[in-house]
Amino acid sequence: MNITVYLAAHEGFVPKFKEKVHELGKWIGENGHTLIYGGSNCGLMGAIADSVLEAGGKVIGIEPEMFIEKCLQHTGITKLIVTKDLPERKAGLINNSDAFIAFPGGLGTLDEISEVMVMVSLKIRSCPCIVYNLDGYYDHLKAQFQVMIDSGLSTEKKMAPIHFADTLEEVISYLK
Repeated sequence: MNITVYLAAHEGFVPKFKEKVHELGKWIGENGHTLIYGGSNCGLMGAIADSVLEAGGKVIGIEPEMFIEKCLQHTGITKLIVTKDLPERKAGLINNSDAFIAFPGGLGTLDEISEVMVMVSLKIRSCPCIVYNLDGYYDHLKAQFQVMIDSGLSTEKKMAPIHFADTLEEVISYLK
């Protein structure tokens, strides 16, 4: 399975994030899956790529030229796809994947997983769409989804294909 993981090119201030991203990467690699990600060697992005590779897995990075020019790409991955810009990268991450996981991240992570959320809620794509809610990182997003439902601007049926997982075991359960 090709699994896109959206996550930050920064480590952040929560040491547990790096530990948990290593666990996710190890699981992807040990189970014969391929990581599809943003292609960076920095922060949590670099950590997950390294973890997958160390566990014997394949890693495909999709990196826009603007980051290549800054030498932010991971040079040790299985394959690097260079795109002209961020929208092309986003399309590549979606088109090359069978499942999607949003690990804790910033605006880029939220932007990228939001497009997948729309696709699965409208049944344009039928695939796992998982928000890894590590230590409640995405609790406010989950609450906002309920506000949308309670306000009549969305429905439980449309939100049903978007899964919030609090542990790696829950993430894995949605991938099977």
